[in-house]
Amino acid sequence: MIEASTTQIWIIIIAMGLGTYIIRFSFLGLIGNRPLPSWLLRMLRFTPVAVLPGVVAPMLMGSGAESMDPLRLSCALATLVVGLITRNVLYAIIAGLGLFFGLGALLG
Repeated sequence: MIEASTTQIWIIIIAMGLGTYIIRFSFLGLIGNRPLPSWLLRMLRFTPVAVLPGVVAPMLMGSGAESMDPLRLSCALATLVVGLITRNVLYAIIAGLGLFFGLGALLG
């Protein structure tokens, strides 16, 4: 395993912070006050739908002892059903989180 000094760690943290800032500024700062083309606005509507599975999948699949936890799978299924019925991402997230914490508290 490679060990890094405190200075190297801080250099990495600062470089990643600057990189993130530059990426966000390029989108928000440079073109934030200009009207976007309609085709781009249509594509941006699908961003939450594209990002949410990428955020949820690692938590759902887990690793090691957490792999395929029945609580997580049932909450994911309930979230999917609520999302399909209501067509609302916020309602689906609230239902999934509520069920996860509610069942988690009941089951221990």
